[in-house]
Amino acid sequence: MNPTSGANIKVLVVDDEASIRDLLSRTLRFEDFETMSVGNGTDAIEAIETFEPDIILLDVMLPDMNGFSVTKKIRSQGITTPVLFLTAKDEAEHKVQGLTVGGDDYVTKPFSLAEIVARIHAILRRTRGGKSEESVLTVGEVTINNDAHEVFVNGTLVDLSPTEYNLLHFMMSNPNQVLKKEQILNHVWEYDFGGNTAIVESYVSYLRRKLDEHTDEPVIVTKRGVGYMYRSSKKA
Repeated sequence: MNPTSGANIKVLVVDDEASIRDLLSRTLRFEDFETMSVGNGTDAIEAIETFEPDIILLDVMLPDMNGFSVTKKIRSQGITTPVLFLTAKDEAEHKVQGLTVGGDDYVTKPFSLAEIVARIHAILRRTRGGKSEESVLTVGEVTINNDAHEVFVNGTLVDLSPTEYNLLHFMMSNPNQVLKKEQILNHVWEYDFGGNTAIVESYVSYLRRKLDEHTDEPVIVTKRGVGYMYRSSKKA
């Protein structure tokens, strides 16, 4: 099955405005997605466990807890379901915060329905795409098992979000090469962010913290003014 087809894909819509929930749900059902909608964070956490969605559209401003808290909660439970934040704030810092707590993307209100559908398809392409040619990829101290979708650093299992996983896989597939931020943006996120590379900087920083805890030296190095390089050995 095409991983970006709406068929057999479940979307949970979380927004405290009934009109937005209804509009998004109708649009997604028209695209053949199966939908469920709730209006607060508490119900969202329960629905994630019972409905088991393939992707979550999550409003940041909810009446009981914000979308960041919901995401932190489910990530702490080991739930890696992709999260697309719906935010009324356009500040880069606010967006980066959402991404660093484990979100996968964001759209700013007011948004177009076509943009929402496009973002969903992009996220599903990078989180549900076909297997890589190599089932196991080992570069230096890090091993990726594509079949199990697991990452081990010096034998220790490290929990990554789907986007972090894809970012690491891209960098490990191009070891000892300087990758420009724009190059990473285009490959990992698959569409234009209007040249805003803050999302790359944020994710690299978040990924580093998870990897560096288990390595002798940082495996991702910054080439100032250019981009980043995954180092396969200390000598690279």
